Amino acid sequence: MVNAAGKFGPYGGGDARVLPGRGPTGAELVRSRIALRVRLKSVAPGDRLPDAGVLGEELGIGEITVRRALEGMCQDGLLDRRRGRSGGTFVAADWDTVVSAMHDPAQAASLDAFHLLLECGLVAHGAGEVPAGRLDGLHTLVEEMNVADDGARLAELEARFHLDLAEALGGTEIREFAADLLGRQCLLRPAPPPAVVREQNRYHAELLTELGRGALDPAVRAVKSHHQVRGS
Repeated sequence: MVNAAGKFGPYGGGDARVLPGRGPTGAELVRSRIALRVRLKSVAPGDRLPDAGVLGEELGIGEITVRRALEGMCQDGLLDRRRGRSGGTFVAADWDTVVSAMHDPAQAASLDAFHLLLECGLVAHGAGEVPAGRLDGLHTLVEEMNVADDGARLAELEARFHLDLAEALGGTEIREFAADLLGRQCLLRPAPPPAVVREQNRYHAELLTELGRGALDPAVRAVKSHHQVRGS
C-alpha cells in the first residue's frame, strides 16, 4: 500500500481537516460498496444482492455485521427484503429517488477535498515511475467517455476511471480505499451530468499524457482542474 504521507507538498489544494479520523464502520462500508455497485451497474434497482455471507467475505467483514447493515439499508428504503423461495435482499426499485433525499452537499464537498488530496498524493508518488502499458486501460476509458452519450454510462465510466487510476498509481489496497470514497460520494451527491463528465474527461486525457512523460507539475494541475470542474 502506498504511503502518500509527505508526498502532497504544495499540491493538496484541500483542507486537511476533512481527513477522516477513523476508517469506515462495517455498516458504512456495506452502504458505500453497494452504492458504488449501483453506479458501476454491477447491480441495478430491482436486482437481488448476494447473500450476506458472500458480501461479508468479499468485504472482509463479519456476516452478522453485513446483515445488520442490510437491515439498516432496508429501513432507509435503499433495499427491499423479500421472503419465500425467491426472496432475498434486493436493491430498491426507487433507489435513485431514495438516494436523492440523502444528498448532503457539505459532506460531499469534504469527501471531494479528501479525494483531491489522495489523487494529488498518488500522482506525486507515481510521476516518472509509471511502467509503460500500465495506463492503457485508462486511455481506453477516456476513449469510451469521448463517444458515450448516455448519462448513466458516462457516470459509470467516470467512477471506473478513478478506481483504475488509484490502482495504477497505488495498488489494490489504494483502489479499495478509493472505492469506499467513491461509494460514499454516490450517496451524498447526484451523478455528474454528461456535460460535466465530458469536460472532466479532457483533464483525464491531459493527466494521462503528463503521467506518461513523467511531468509532475502538469499532472497535478490536471488533477486539480478535474476536481474544480466537479465542484463548480
